[in-house]
Amino acid sequence: MPARTVPRVLRRHAMPYLCELDPLTGAVIRASKTTATRYERDRPGELVHMDVKKLGRIPAGGGWKARGRAAGSSARNRSVPVGFDYVHSMVDDHSRLAYSEILADEKGVTCAGFLTRAIAYFADHGIDRIERLMTDNAWAYQHSLRAVCADHAITQKFIKPHCPWQNGKVERLNRTLATEWAYRHPYTSNAERTAALAPWLENYNTDRRHSALGGHPPISRLSPT
Repeated sequence: MPARTVPRVLRRHAMPYLCELDPLTGAVIRASKTTATRYERDRPGELVHMDVKKLGRIPAGGGWKARGRAAGSSARNRSVPVGFDYVHSMVDDHSRLAYSEILADEKGVTCAGFLTRAIAYFADHGIDRIERLMTDNAWAYQHSLRAVCADHAITQKFIKPHCPWQNGKVERLNRTLATEWAYRHPYTSNAERTAALAPWLENYNTDRRHSALGGHPPISRLSPT
């Protein structure tokens, strides 16, 4: 059994983390978050989650994972900034269908454009009506998505400040993106990593097993299109 599967199984059976236990007695000494109750909407499109993750770009020739730490550090001209990519993502609460794009920033107009394209992507996969959109309290989300939401009759919902777990489904996707796409392979260029996102996302939606869906991929919860 893969090592990272073990804590998932333990959490599924409501077992606390070691840091929440007394090391000698095993008694629970720290309560879990009161808002950490798992929930799932009844139908696709009833609620979607949206967020952005910032990733450092990969320099030409690859970073230290491709070259090794010593070679990667010596080859890179640190006076030239590498910059960042911004991975915008949206996840359906019921089916876990995900859509992501790598964009240059996280400004309001960029977020609004991404939301428009994400709505079209979801419609192409059978989710032709999005009722609610949940995001964090970033300025771009609060002020730049209103027109798009109004055009599609979407109700905006915001998490409680400093409570990212309330947007946990897209936060979990961000973590999966990092471990299974962004940092899994020693890419030799930023373009190579960018090109690998679409195939990975297709696999995530159509083939990759999801424990919360009983071992089925997100596409299994959508009507054929």
